Amino acid sequence: MKIHEYQGKEIFKNHNIPTPNGIPAFSVEEALEAYYSLKSDIVAVKAQIHAGGRGKGGGVKIAKNKDEAEKHIKNIFGMNLITHQTGEEGKKVERLYLEGGVDIKSEFYAAITLDRSKEMDVFMVSTEGGVEIEKVASETPEKIIKIWIDPLVGMKSFQLRKLAKGLGLGGNAFKEACFTFSKMYECYQKTDASILEINPLVITRNDKIIALDSKFNFDSNALFRQKEILGMRDFTEEDEMEIEASNFNLNYIKLDGNVGCMVNGAGLAMATMDIIKLAGGEPANFLDVGGTASAETVKNGFRIILADENVKSILINIFGGIVRCDRVARGVVQSVEELGLNVPVIVRLNGTNAEEAKEILSNSDVSVIAASGMKDAAEKAVKAIKN
Repeated sequence: MKIHEYQGKEIFKNHNIPTPNGIPAFSVEEALEAYYSLKSDIVAVKAQIHAGGRGKGGGVKIAKNKDEAEKHIKNIFGMNLITHQTGEEGKKVERLYLEGGVDIKSEFYAAITLDRSKEMDVFMVSTEGGVEIEKVASETPEKIIKIWIDPLVGMKSFQLRKLAKGLGLGGNAFKEACFTFSKMYECYQKTDASILEINPLVITRNDKIIALDSKFNFDSNALFRQKEILGMRDFTEEDEMEIEASNFNLNYIKLDGNVGCMVNGAGLAMATMDIIKLAGGEPANFLDVGGTASAETVKNGFRIILADENVKSILINIFGGIVRCDRVARGVVQSVEELGLNVPVIVRLNGTNAEEAKEILSNSDVSVIAASGMKDAAEKAVKAIKN
């Protein structure tokens, strides 16, 4: 789950990570009131969407007076903001964040995430703050300083010093950076974050460290113990079908292809998408119906897949372990009859009660294409679209 910048900064404040004074606004009128409340000569007007690159897209502007503030507020609020992360369709700006100006001396990058290959958290900093870290990583990777933290041991003082030294800091700025980095890691752990990023993290003229931005991703599996953070969820920033799928306990992610996928188990779902690609097709989604799929689950899965107009065929790939294949087959028959599908449905069932499932499908009045294996299923799904 993601949250907005202003929400992230509220979390920062709760963990003693310094941020500028800022006020969120949900209308032009509220934004103008926020401008007067800040009582700052310079104010940043920031669009609040779940995507990076807002500044390049025109979603972040600096106002030096009332007239400029009013102009930027009216231009940004309600705009369709297009960035490298939103895609060409962009995202409508429905929230603003107004923030008091900061006297910046230097900009840095700082982030924490999980390094699965090392089974440890990795803390990264760079002197190249304010720019896309992906560009830094590809063009000048030596400018990214990394340390790895054993989550069972925690962050040590020598690691804090290594990060601050890597940024070339000294004096009070060095001490402030060490303090901020320690608080960042504390915040990362206590909020069950999967990513905590500040870009830029700035040093002011009087050597104060301030988080000028905030980016959080949270482990959705841990949200049951993060009630306050869960309350920050903005459904307008999420795909409607992904939200509906979550209501049915389905794991769904929309993709750009035309072969709809319905699979049980995340690993099998990934393998199914891979084999569709190998067969010359493009998967339209990731959909894991789980290990205890019922006829109702299958029907809901069909409804969600078919909401995507790009879907031209559907591949059902089920391995019957906990879930019985005959139960899935009945769900397929029921769904095709009730929903009146007008796209080819390819079914590959293997495992518990697979033979019974094949009989159910063959004895039904619905038209489905049976497949004997994953490769055969993927090829038939792609061929059905071409035909």
